[in-house]
Amino acid sequence: MTLWGCSDKNIQCYFPLVETQKSDLEVDFGSEENASIIYATLMVDKELQPDKVKRLMTVSNGKLLVHFEAIEARFLRASFSAFVDVLTLATKTIEEFGPGMEL
Repeated sequence: MTLWGCSDKNIQCYFPLVETQKSDLEVDFGSEENASIIYATLMVDKELQPDKVKRLMTVSNGKLLVHFEAIEARFLRASFSAFVDVLTLATKTIEEFGPGMEL
């Protein structure tokens, strides 16, 4: 059985879930540097409902790996969609103004 946790100040709560909704996203940036830049950029954007959606990001071999878990499909869909929007913006910024550009 999976337990979903939440925390509000000093209160800890956990409640069982029958099933969590999960999704993984893998984006190959071709270099560890670009993947790390995107990771650092997106890491500051926290989930708006951390009690309903969890997001775990890692960088490995020039790839950004993102794992999502949510208590309902609609929360997963909203979080995934919003993340892809900011990921697209960050990726276009790297393509336009990325490493190797003279300042």
